[in-house]
Amino acid sequence: MAGHIQDRGNGSYLLVYHIGYDANGKRLRKTRTVKAKNPSEAKKKLAAFVTEIELGEYVAPSHMRFGNYVDVWKKHAEKTLAPKTIEMYTYLLDGRILPALGHYKLEDITHVHINGFLESLGEDKLASSTIKKHYNVIRNIFNLATKNEIINKNPFDKVDKPIVRYKPGQVYNSEELKQLYQLLNKEKNKQQVLIVKLALNTGMRKGEILGLQWDDIDFTTNTIHIKHSLSYTKASGYILKDPKTEGSNRKVAPPKKLMEELKKHIYKKKTDRMEASELWEGGKYHFVFSSDLGKPLHQNVPSRWWNRFIDRVNREFKKEDKPSFKKIRFHDLRHTAATDLINRGANTHSISKRLGHANIKTTMNIYGHYLEEADQKIADMLDEDYI
Repeated sequence: MAGHIQDRGNGSYLLVYHIGYDANGKRLRKTRTVKAKNPSEAKKKLAAFVTEIELGEYVAPSHMRFGNYVDVWKKHAEKTLAPKTIEMYTYLLDGRILPALGHYKLEDITHVHINGFLESLGEDKLASSTIKKHYNVIRNIFNLATKNEIINKNPFDKVDKPIVRYKPGQVYNSEELKQLYQLLNKEKNKQQVLIVKLALNTGMRKGEILGLQWDDIDFTTNTIHIKHSLSYTKASGYILKDPKTEGSNRKVAPPKKLMEELKKHIYKKKTDRMEASELWEGGKYHFVFSSDLGKPLHQNVPSRWWNRFIDRVNREFKKEDKPSFKKIRFHDLRHTAATDLINRGANTHSISKRLGHANIKTTMNIYGHYLEEADQKIADMLDEDYI
């Protein structure tokens, strides 16, 4: 290894890495002063320093502005984070973080700057979950800078972690669900109808529905094995990845009638593939929901169809002088699935497992309001019978 350490006393060591020679034959080197308990620990830090340089993660002290270091961090992040996460973090950085913090030297940014920035996001009425995402990306950058000893102290040691407050999304009640199913059964686009019904009956996330393969559906046991999630980025195209959390890899049992619809749908897909032959665009994958030639559906397709469907329904209702049908987000179909289970008396653990939450605390945070309402209904029933 083209590097060595110099003991400066008092636990201080100079790490030296030689990178070659300039045009005049002068040796070029990069250095860093670190604290270590002994020469053995200093040599380990030298090895990490060399790796950092060779991976392109080293930034000279004179250039260590936050904006400059973000480019270094991205190279590292591409090896450790999912492409969709990188795309989202880049959007947050370009939108608000870099304009606010990019011009500061990395070592000059304190917890005061970061707390102030996060507070400004709250003043701009950003959702608490969005503020938490800004917090995550900045923390990720400073964690790398601290690990690589670009800075001596991580300001995040004193940064207040944002509290995510889940707002109950709009959901359909039992009567609205009955009406919705009647409306859906009149639709001609059976594939999109099936996507909506799966969301309502299983609580699956949109990416999980779009990532389903034929083999994930077991008609003998009446179960769906959720093993993947489909996402899309401009840089990487379609990505079939593992579910969001370990608990997201799960099995759910939809109603038998829905499974019968799925069986007919998959039979049609298999027929389409056989007839398409070499024109099939699904490659090695067998997506349950795809184009006529097997190409996966973009993540925006279900939401766009859903919004057009509700708008179309309400135009018809207006002609017939009927009240408008409540419009909710596609993601709120998942919330509807959960609240419907709560209203039917399902226990929290079962709901959490079915939704694929990392732990039951997540379920309580999101649906605590509905669970309290359901518990109050039970108390009211008991009160009626109390003697």
